[in-house]
Amino acid sequence: MYDLRSPLQRINRWDMELCVFCNRQSRSFTVRNLFRAISRLGDGVFWYTLMAALLLQYQAAALPAVLHMLTIAALGTLLYKFIKGKTLRPRPFNVYPAIVCMGKTLDQFSFPSGHTMHAVAFSIIAVSYYPGLLWVVAPFALLVALSRPILGLHYPSDVLAGAALGALLALTSLQF
Repeated sequence: MYDLRSPLQRINRWDMELCVFCNRQSRSFTVRNLFRAISRLGDGVFWYTLMAALLLQYQAAALPAVLHMLTIAALGTLLYKFIKGKTLRPRPFNVYPAIVCMGKTLDQFSFPSGHTMHAVAFSIIAVSYYPGLLWVVAPFALLVALSRPILGLHYPSDVLAGAALGALLALTSLQF
């Protein structure tokens, strides 16, 4: 019989060690403040500013894209809150003393990363309507994803799960 505990323990150890490595980067004043700013923008400021800019630039023609993004924002929030409520995974800084919280949390659980989920979903939707936005939204979404373990708020696996959920949500919504 194959014992799953060993592979799962290795994955868990890798997740924690990578989280500690990322979080150590936040000891630098510049890195910490850069990723705090990215995280704050990822709270929605960047995305809602983008939606407003699209409406100002393209007016009624941007309405389908903006409404699509707003719908995904609502569905994504319901999805990640549901999953967080079922998994109840504590944030890494609450489990490992080597990980220091360098940001503000919206709740006490870490799985999945809602910031990353929304960043990926919004990026996919924005680019599907306005391909020229790729060079702006893709790097920003990557920085949002990196901010989560750097600030000690999420494990890398939380970020990967958030990215996968965001991509699934956005790509599924584009089928309708």
